[in-house]
Amino acid sequence: MFKLVRKIFKAVAIFIVAIVCYLIFAILLSYITVNSDTNLKASNELIPIYILSNGVHTDVVLPVKNEFKDWSFQIPFTDTVSQDSEMNFVAFGWGDKGFYLDTPTWADLKTSTALKAVSGFNTTAMHVTYYKKMLENENCVKLYIESKNYLKLVKYIESSFQLNSNSFTKIDTDAVYGKNDIFYDAKGHYSLFYTCNSWTNQALKAANQKAALWTIFDFGIFNHYQED
Repeated sequence: MFKLVRKIFKAVAIFIVAIVCYLIFAILLSYITVNSDTNLKASNELIPIYILSNGVHTDVVLPVKNEFKDWSFQIPFTDTVSQDSEMNFVAFGWGDKGFYLDTPTWADLKTSTALKAVSGFNTTAMHVTYYKKMLENENCVKLYIESKNYLKLVKYIESSFQLNSNSFTKIDTDAVYGKNDIFYDAKGHYSLFYTCNSWTNQALKAANQKAALWTIFDFGIFNHYQED
């Protein structure tokens, strides 16, 4: 009996140490900046984009249409409940499909959903939301990028969608958050080491913008823009 208790205690201790180490590394690496010299000011030659957070999850927000890309062709306004075509911005948020569709609020979170999400053995979705305007605040940062980097960002986002006959695969669900958002099937797997915020961080890296070396948290991205 004593040996069994000791084994259980040891297993619990190892688990706790592993979690603590994971969090320490996650926080420390999120403060290491890459592409630190890419802070550009507004000009007619630069394209404005946004990083948006709800306090936990981050989106990358782009113009719906410019000379380089018109997202409404691949993500038609008619896919939304409102079907409102008077939209100026489109936000992209990658994440675990189960979390998105089965957990409208934190109160709805099930242990099975959480465990499946962090396991890496799951499917993912792209949450797309249209906006008429963006308001800069502590949860919404505006930055300006060159056209060549904007095209890299577009390519990164496009490559995250699952395709069906060269079209994004819409998820038929009533689990949308409002009248102007849609879900599409996405590539990749959510895990303890690659979260929705990791995807956003990688998007910034792909566009040669300031980002964390590695992060799983939204503050791991926003910390690098606090003084901008």
